[in-house]
Amino acid sequence: MLGTESSQAHLTATAAFCSTLLEPGSLYHFLQEHRREIFADAKFAHLYPSGTGRPSIPASRVASVMVLQTLEGLSDREALDQVRYNLRWKLALGLDLEDKGFDPSVLTYWRNRIKNSTTPGLIFALAREIIDETKILNSHTKRVLDSTVLVDAVVTQDTMSQLVAQIKRTQKLIPALRGVPLSREIDYTRVKPSIDYSNQDQVNETLSILVSDANALLDRARELGYLSDDEDQATDCPLSDQQLDALGLLGVVACQDVELIDEETGTYRLRQGVAEDRVVSTVDPESRHVHKSRKNYHDGYKGHIAICADTGIITAATLTKGNVSDAEVAKELLDQEPEPVTVYGDSGYSSMDLSAHLKDKGHHEIIKPRPLTKAVPGGYSVDDFIVSEATTETPATVTCPAKHTVTISTKGRASFTRYCDTCPLKDRCTRSKRGRVMTFVPNHSYARAQRANFANEETKASYRATRPIVERIHAQMKRKLNGSKLRYRGVDKNTMHYLLLGAVWNLKVLLRNNLTLQDGVWGLTN
Repeated sequence: MLGTESSQAHLTATAAFCSTLLEPGSLYHFLQEHRREIFADAKFAHLYPSGTGRPSIPASRVASVMVLQTLEGLSDREALDQVRYNLRWKLALGLDLEDKGFDPSVLTYWRNRIKNSTTPGLIFALAREIIDETKILNSHTKRVLDSTVLVDAVVTQDTMSQLVAQIKRTQKLIPALRGVPLSREIDYTRVKPSIDYSNQDQVNETLSILVSDANALLDRARELGYLSDDEDQATDCPLSDQQLDALGLLGVVACQDVELIDEETGTYRLRQGVAEDRVVSTVDPESRHVHKSRKNYHDGYKGHIAICADTGIITAATLTKGNVSDAEVAKELLDQEPEPVTVYGDSGYSSMDLSAHLKDKGHHEIIKPRPLTKAVPGGYSVDDFIVSEATTETPATVTCPAKHTVTISTKGRASFTRYCDTCPLKDRCTRSKRGRVMTFVPNHSYARAQRANFANEETKASYRATRPIVERIHAQMKRKLNGSKLRYRGVDKNTMHYLLLGAVWNLKVLLRNNLTLQDGVWGLTN
């Protein structure tokens, strides 16, 4: 049953003694004055459909605690310490001086309720309702897209550690698999095997034993009907979702980093390179490697935002696994735009599919093209070659700077090797002894047109003046709101947290613009 906040005044109310302590324009003062309007109990009624039972903590107070917790970057226990001892928090929440607050588990309970509801971004949406009512976005049509790396809340595990941890976890969760004998050569009480990791033979031997133990558990699961060879999961499986997830994750970590080198002895070794969509930790299976450059990477997630460049308001936000490309998320960030806008983005948003989507929606794009590489530094690039598109009568062709023309094959390949030996421009064109061979991908025409458009000085100037704003907002969200490292595991929980960061940021921006409530209508007085 949803509890409601009483409007009855108490003799020991904090506001009766300290009402003037809060600085006007601060988020604490705003919540003191308007928490029951922005976080009205009725807006949380769907979280408590039953009208019976003990009333919950009022929604206006719990939501306000979550906002202040995000503002100060506190854990649940730290936040409830502030509720109990901090006068600013008591004033913001409308509590009595002697109010002891509530148990930290209430915050976990509320997050789970919101996450599992139809409105996982509820607090961000409530802040967005105020934004729309103030009309602060009216006539501002510049939207800047960007992503940032958010470090996960768990320790990254290597292959050995993942296998040991998941074998132990699977046996713990599924009693029927506890009788499967495991190798006595592995000490499963340790985090990872104690071996000489500089000895490749010893590493291969230990890895092979771990993979064999993992396969033994999976084989036994199939015998019991928990897994199917055809569909991986039996249709009438008696296991819970948690148990099935454990089996599925065991199968992933048992094969993602290893390769069989001797089928007769069953010997495995670590595979060279990184597996696509590699799981980096069994504690948080949804965390991924995040690459912002070839040399700079972390393990965790990506936070994506769209901002209004003129106001600093975050118009949309979401969170994804770290290996999801920026261009894939851009459509979602722009879905709620009622009118066409100008979209700014770095080269991570350079995508033919995204460009077609923006044009279809009437948006205008100013997106930085991907860097153009040259076979020879200071030499010719692909843009120095003239491409003629195919027609019904002639195939596609390409002409090099030396005026030699060759046909582009149906697979996009064009070879100038027969001309390069005698060509005086070869040293500026290719390093290959055979000569220049080019491959044209399907989005070649789009990329060339995008580079030509971005060469316009007016376009460049607009990009340089607008694009850095989102970088500053990301930096301030990380520094001032302690948003660089996540507190939770999994995409769903961390998405809710990231949306909460966005809501707090937007409220701060609105307060800087003198947000007021007059006659039940939100407005700006600046």
